[in-house]
Amino acid sequence: MVSRVIPVDVFDLVIFGGTGDLARRKILPGLYRRFVAGQMPGDSRIIGAARADLTDEGFREQVRAAIAEFVPKARQDQAAIEGFLGRIHYVSIDATGTGGWAALKALMRENVVRAFYFSVAPSLFGDIAQRLSEYGIADAWSRIVVEKPFGRDLASAKALNAVLAKHFNETQIYRIDHYLGKETVQNLMAVRFANILFEPLWKAEYIDHVQITVAETVGVDGRGAYYDKSGAMRDMVQNHMMQLLCLIAMEPPYHFDPDAVRDEKLKVIRALKPVPKEDIVRGQYGAGKGEKGYLVHSENPASKTESYIALKVQVSNWRWQGVPFYLRTGKRLRARASEIAITFRQPPHAIFDDATGWHANVLVIRLQPNEGMDLMVMIKEPGPGGMRLMQVPLDMSFADALGAEADDVPDAYERLIMDVIRGNQTLFMRGDEVEAAWAWTDPIIQGWEARGDRPQTYDPGSSGPEDALMLMHRDGRRWREIRE
Repeated sequence: MVSRVIPVDVFDLVIFGGTGDLARRKILPGLYRRFVAGQMPGDSRIIGAARADLTDEGFREQVRAAIAEFVPKARQDQAAIEGFLGRIHYVSIDATGTGGWAALKALMRENVVRAFYFSVAPSLFGDIAQRLSEYGIADAWSRIVVEKPFGRDLASAKALNAVLAKHFNETQIYRIDHYLGKETVQNLMAVRFANILFEPLWKAEYIDHVQITVAETVGVDGRGAYYDKSGAMRDMVQNHMMQLLCLIAMEPPYHFDPDAVRDEKLKVIRALKPVPKEDIVRGQYGAGKGEKGYLVHSENPASKTESYIALKVQVSNWRWQGVPFYLRTGKRLRARASEIAITFRQPPHAIFDDATGWHANVLVIRLQPNEGMDLMVMIKEPGPGGMRLMQVPLDMSFADALGAEADDVPDAYERLIMDVIRGNQTLFMRGDEVEAAWAWTDPIIQGWEARGDRPQTYDPGSSGPEDALMLMHRDGRRWREIRE
């Protein structure tokens, strides 16, 4: 199989927060890989912008170190690294003042794509957007990339959208959610809409329920101050998991077009029913096996912030009426795994009266680790002695399917940044999507805050709170086992 590299235009990409952790771990190593793949045409450039007083060469040394640490050794070609570093520039800038902005303006070029990555705290978005406009650095064809969180509630999301809208129109704003850049997430749309095999079955008549799991083994170490103001609901459900739910539940768009896709996702969000308190389970990991519990990392020793949440969600439309979507995400769990599992209904008539071992068909989309898909189907167990059924997977692992080229599949940040340069907003959230998601999320959070609910303590390294198991058991269902 020969991979196809889609060309992009010559660009200047300015990374505000270019010396920060996200730039060092993801953005800059990802851009290096795209350079190696031939996707930095002509004299495209990357310009770091941050408060640190650095020269071009000083910043290049930081980029060199980031490549050495976060790019696999097999992909570290010294000639390519030197070529990439030749595209790197730096401007020391004061995001809230006047320092450095004239220098950045002087560095920008005409007749190239200008993109600005806001890899900074959301509190600085307005200041940067205003100065890009005031100094004439951004023009009508420029693009800005903003990282989550997109507000912490509906009011702040509206305020943030309004600030950005003062200086940029919606077609220029790219709200990045790296989950939407994962290869398997995009393949979910291909599986649904490019195969007659699945789409006719993609409705309440044939699907029993859907599980969406994002499980992490790490805790909140080093992020306690941030996480205590966020929690699992704001940090994961309102954005990442909401987007996954939308891609599963959306109607087929009229075309694979950015606004057509986002229109259908918005319809799903607006069709979400309010979630009653009995369909919500919140947890907070305790101490165990010599490890510190959540409260040790929190600035509030009596914190009620959840590090785990499970929800039973209903989509109120014809396609999904009566089909529950079970969402769960948490930290310090047994294994690191993200997956979507679509469980189909039983056949309408069982012809094998004496058969044992029947299990539902399940389509499992694995997001991490080992991206791929499994379709669990029933076959006869080999051998004599009657009709004994067994479940086997039809497995499609990207590593197996693509062979050596699996290493060449771009990661989420690489793909999304190149989409920004191309001007393709399909995999980015629109402002009305963000606000609709918060409009659904806010009453849930306000409900447990008004009740004073405290999250249930769970053991680190477990599968989460006991009540989360009951959320499924009372419906006669079970969570899929979390395993890497």
